[in-house]
This record gives sequence, C-alpha cells and structure tokens, in this order.
Amino acid sequence: MSVFIYFSTNTNLISEVIIGIIILLILFPIYTKISNRKLLRTVTSLDSGTKSERDLVLKLLKLGIPSQTIFHDLCIKRKDDKFAQIDVVLATTEGIIVFEVKDYNGWIFGNGNYSHWTKVMAHGKRKYRFYNPIKQNANHIRTLRQKLKQFRNIPFYSIIVFYGDCELKEINYVPKGTYIVKSSRIFEVLKLIRKENDPAPYTNKREVVNILKQAVKNGENIDIQEKHIEDINDILGKERIFD
Repeated sequence: MSVFIYFSTNTNLISEVIIGIIILLILFPIYTKISNRKLLRTVTSLDSGTKSERDLVLKLLKLGIPSQTIFHDLCIKRKDDKFAQIDVVLATTEGIIVFEVKDYNGWIFGNGNYSHWTKVMAHGKRKYRFYNPIKQNANHIRTLRQKLKQFRNIPFYSIIVFYGDCELKEINYVPKGTYIVKSSRIFEVLKLIRKENDPAPYTNKREVVNILKQAVKNGENIDIQEKHIEDINDILGKERIFD
C-alpha cells in the first residue's frame, strides 16, 4: 500500500512539472514579445520604418547601447529643399554611425565604384539591379555633415546591413570607414570600430543630439513623408513614361 502511494505521489509530481514546462513554453514567447516591444518603444514607435529597421534598433538596445544614442527613421533636409531619409543613426564616442538597412533574398554582387548592384535569384535565372547602397549611404552622410560645423571634424562610419535570406557573394572596393554586414554580425563591426578608432573631437554633444532628434521629428511628420515620396517618384520619373 505504501509503495502504491509513493508511486502515485511521484507520478503527480512529474505531471505537475510537465504542465509547468508546457506553460513556460507557451508564456515565454509572449513575455519576450512584450519585453521587446517595451524596449523598442524607448527609441521608436512600433510602426516606424520597416520591420528590419526596428529589428536593428532592438539588436542595438540588447547590446546594451543607451537608447538616447540611437535614432531611427530620420529625415534630413538637403540644400535643394528635398529630404534624405536615413534608416538608423548611432551616436558613439568614436563618431557618428549611419546605417542603411537592406532586406533582400538571393546572391548579392556589388562594387563600391559602380552605380548599381545586382541581386541574383533562382540560381541565376532572375536578376535585379538596385542602387549601390554604399553610394546611397555616402549621400546620406554628406547631407548630415552639412547640418553642423562640428561634423566636419567628426568621423562618420557607414554600415550597410543586409537582412533576409541573402548571401554576399562578391562585394569589391568597399571604402575605408564603410562596412557591409549581415544582420547577425552587427556586434563584430561595432566592436571593430571602437577598437580601431580614438574618441571623436565633439565640441558640443547636446547640439549633435538636438539635430538628430529634429531629424527624427521630421521623419514622423506626415507632410514631410509625403513630400519625400513625391521627390522619389519625381526622380524615378515613371509618370513621364508613355508606353
């Protein structure tokens, strides 16, 4: 009789443990999602930019980078009154890091000197061209540099982050201070920048933060968003094609 009672008690304990594990497996993803959303809100809204951009912001936060130094979905006014849209900017001790986020599948072929790169899919059966992201981000940095006098002496670093099921098959002539990286290796690049560079000669950090905050506000402005889209459409000129 005592043996049966022990066996029964033991079985109940195992059942409770199994149920507890199942509950944890169900609740953990929910808890993680809630925690991630709360963390992300310290920098940006849950609908700003693209999913990959928000994932990058979240990655930076989880690396322990202060939220006050991360700026997402910025719009910088250019001299021609048009706007440059920048995905993510990170203000660091070593300088300003400007991120351009790309979400592609397939093989990526590129050259820092060419105007366009190529995305190859279906084992070479389909090829697509896209604007050179090195040049694209260099233009963003050039626009941002013009906003403050002290930016002339502050180092800028360009990081092109590739998301999606893509392979950087052959990339050549990447300029100094520019990095091409898969999203899973962001930490390595940031660590390298910190290791290889001295502190930047900031003269007024508050001024830097204010200009970046204003750029984020521009990115949230509906009128500016619509104007930026109009400017892009005007550059593409599709409405001027009559087939």
